[in-house]
Amino acid sequence: MTLSNAARKGRAFFVVLAALSLAACGFNSVPTKQEAAKAKWADVEAAFQERANLVPNLAAVAKGAAEQEKGILTGVVEARAKATSIQITGDDLNDPQKMEQFSAAQSELGSGLSRLLVSMEAYPDIKSNENYRMLQSQLEGQENRIRIAIRDYNASVQDYNTTVRTFPTMIGAQLRGASPMVPYKAATPNAEVAPSLEGKL
Repeated sequence: MTLSNAARKGRAFFVVLAALSLAACGFNSVPTKQEAAKAKWADVEAAFQERANLVPNLAAVAKGAAEQEKGILTGVVEARAKATSIQITGDDLNDPQKMEQFSAAQSELGSGLSRLLVSMEAYPDIKSNENYRMLQSQLEGQENRIRIAIRDYNASVQDYNTTVRTFPTMIGAQLRGASPMVPYKAATPNAEVAPSLEGKL
């Protein structure tokens, strides 16, 4: 009976020790932080999608512009199609090439929108259009939301990457086959800074 109690206590001690070891090596914290980063990425995608959703409204307002603006508008519509066709899943967040493609497509759309909005400044009738002023405000707000979503995603990725690269949590990461994620980097310098549309529109 005494031996049996000692054996049970030994097994219980081993189970507690194993659980503490797994907790110390980040076995559970790694997937928790990974899921947090994926959730933040979903916010980034949603912010970019909301910006893309404004393009048809901008196109409707721009129809009254001159021929050269229609050429810029065509470029914006094409850039929107490309930007919305590149999808990044949670499993792609550790693939630098896919992240770069996504960033380049979003930067192309952002640049096209900026060119179109600046060119439309020359048209007083468009600038005075109530819908245009509303779109100006929405686009400016959306660019700020994109910037904040990217900042939050990158902070979450930094936290996750620190966990999977430092001891002892790197042990749990290796046991789970976790690898570092790629932070979002704008394809053009300073592109992560929301453009000021004030005075340009």
